[in-house]
Amino acid sequence: MSISITQTPAEISLAQSPVVFSVLESNTVALTSSSVQYIGELYYWTGSVYNSSSADYTLVKYPNDANTGIFEISNILNSTLSDLLQSNPSNEKNFAVDFYLQFKSSSVFVTGSHTKSSTYKVLDGYGIFPEQIGQSIASKSPYWPLMTDGPATQSVFVNNYGSGSSYRGIVPAMTASTSIFYSSSVGTGSFSLLPSATSTTASVGNFPLFPSTLGFPLATVGLTNYTIQPYSASVALGTTIRYEIDCIQKYPNIRIKWKNRYGQFDFFNFYMVNKQSFSTTKKTYQPQLGTFNASTLTYNSYDSAVLNYIVDSKQAISVNTFWISENYNDILKQLLVSDEIYWVTNEQTDESKPLTIATSNVVFKTGVVDKQIQYQFDFNFGQNYKLIL
Repeated sequence: MSISITQTPAEISLAQSPVVFSVLESNTVALTSSSVQYIGELYYWTGSVYNSSSADYTLVKYPNDANTGIFEISNILNSTLSDLLQSNPSNEKNFAVDFYLQFKSSSVFVTGSHTKSSTYKVLDGYGIFPEQIGQSIASKSPYWPLMTDGPATQSVFVNNYGSGSSYRGIVPAMTASTSIFYSSSVGTGSFSLLPSATSTTASVGNFPLFPSTLGFPLATVGLTNYTIQPYSASVALGTTIRYEIDCIQKYPNIRIKWKNRYGQFDFFNFYMVNKQSFSTTKKTYQPQLGTFNASTLTYNSYDSAVLNYIVDSKQAISVNTFWISENYNDILKQLLVSDEIYWVTNEQTDESKPLTIATSNVVFKTGVVDKQIQYQFDFNFGQNYKLIL
């Protein structure tokens, strides 16, 4: 008996979307048994790509009408990526599956030969329609190995702080980034990433994305624009992203960052009108008045017949964009579905307040129809006024 793997996932998969193996047994006689099953021993681990581990799950599939066993393992892998991006910028797992056939002959289980897959990687992210199952992650974004969907031109302030992310792990048939090249109105510069990573804990390389970030290689005096592009040695990778320095700031800037579909942060400055709100919810009860342990029944003039026993609070913020390009629509959609969002309240220390997005319906606009594009988003604070454990 011989089992072969007929469908594999991409070299790097996004764990919230399908991660699929299909297997087929060549021995058609073995497949006629009513007890035949395809078995998959799933291994996953962090650290070196070369490490092995003991099997974490045993998966069982009956052959389908095409005599094939299809194993979809994204739910298991996604459940292992539980770290917040804020605490773990390289949230990745290695995984492999060992496949074999098993069936009952008389009273004995017969096990076929084993075929173990190559080692693959999975990131904390998701695919979108109409991307195909198993599509290479490098073809999902023209900016890869920058872990973002752009857009190609963005606006920033010269005092903005934050790091970009570039994938630099070792994967077959893909080139890892080794440096980021900057070209600007005041000159050029570069930022070196560490050598290609063999460990999941270092597969994402962070680099200074905005002018106030430590290590930003360009002078900020006279800076009006700059572009970034990842390189592998002397070979340019992907497409450049251009940043225009914006001087307009009529209202205090609300800088939001959120986890995008590649499991890394995108940023946006909301510097039009913003409003913060504070609301409370209360429940009351009627206490017993008077003292019943004394010789007479009395009560105090400051006693209340109505008291609060539950008082909770909710803080929210509403923000507005300036006039923006429709090219922002894709990453703003990712903001709407993101499970990790922060308000950056201190640019220099990256102090951030966790948020959840309250806006659930946005009519996205296009320049052809709407000419000028502006959006409002509402957020709830992840930390309410009262500290309750």
